[in-house]
Amino acid sequence: MPDRPTITDIYDARRRIQDHITRTPLRNYPSLDELLGTEVWVKHENFQTLGAFKVRGGLNLLSRIDPKLIANGVVGASSGNHGHSIAYAAMTHKISCVIVVPVGANPGKVRSIQNLGAEVIFEGDYYDQSREAAKALAEERGLYYIDAANEPDLIAGVATYSLEIFEDLSDIDTIFAPVGAGSGASGACIVAEALSPSTRIIGVQAAAAPAAQLSWKAGELVSAEMKTSAEGLATAHAYEMPQSILRDLLEDFILVGEDDIEDAISDYLDHTHSLVEGAGAVALAGAKDQREKINGQRIVVIASGANLSRTQLKKIVAVRNA
Repeated sequence: MPDRPTITDIYDARRRIQDHITRTPLRNYPSLDELLGTEVWVKHENFQTLGAFKVRGGLNLLSRIDPKLIANGVVGASSGNHGHSIAYAAMTHKISCVIVVPVGANPGKVRSIQNLGAEVIFEGDYYDQSREAAKALAEERGLYYIDAANEPDLIAGVATYSLEIFEDLSDIDTIFAPVGAGSGASGACIVAEALSPSTRIIGVQAAAAPAAQLSWKAGELVSAEMKTSAEGLATAHAYEMPQSILRDLLEDFILVGEDDIEDAISDYLDHTHSLVEGAGAVALAGAKDQREKINGQRIVVIASGANLSRTQLKKIVAVRNA
């Protein structure tokens, strides 16, 4: 396995990608403070280019790969936002791109990936099956396969949002970070260790897709049944590189239920007047779960993405207005 990225790698990544991304805001909302009984800041990666944090990683990764290796194009698997990231980076670098998505993937995300010039192939009922199909396609067509998390340059790229957090706010007690594959949370751990060792990083994952949390607790990679509707968290397997970082540096790792995630989406609408998808809302759900433990702290929750489908939004609003 390649070496994990360092804080120097993350600063270098920012210099490479800064002309192609948005420096997203970090905002405090008094009504969220009241809801959680503590000082809450939201890192709005839901305002990022393409509506999610992962674009940072794809841009950095493709800028670092030997052009000869990607001459035939790149391929990856995604439930949405990772595919956005790779497709956007491929368009920026003028190379061809194929993204394999699960059957039934978020249609808005699929259209966006296609609009970026990528070929989209539907294969598998969930992400991990799509990943195996993407690997096979890489062999068949001579494409460069890009993993969703076991890529140090990808982790360094997404970690740049954590640099922005610590530049914009001091004396942070706890950061709640969503975990699907784990690139964002592991990047936050590396940045916090270098810039603010007293800041605790807590990972939050859907209880209906607990592979990463179970792997973290077990100290080895394990698989688990995946049934979450939050596609950005919908992984049935853990990833070696993020897990190695999380095991060393993550303070705690908690699970939240599907209703908790949907409640958090609704909270974002009510208190920040912004749209956040399930994977983006899970950090706030985790902070609410830990309400008693964080009382009186200054915390940051990562709103990692905004790509919620209209169907998902209508369901959440209808249930909570019933």
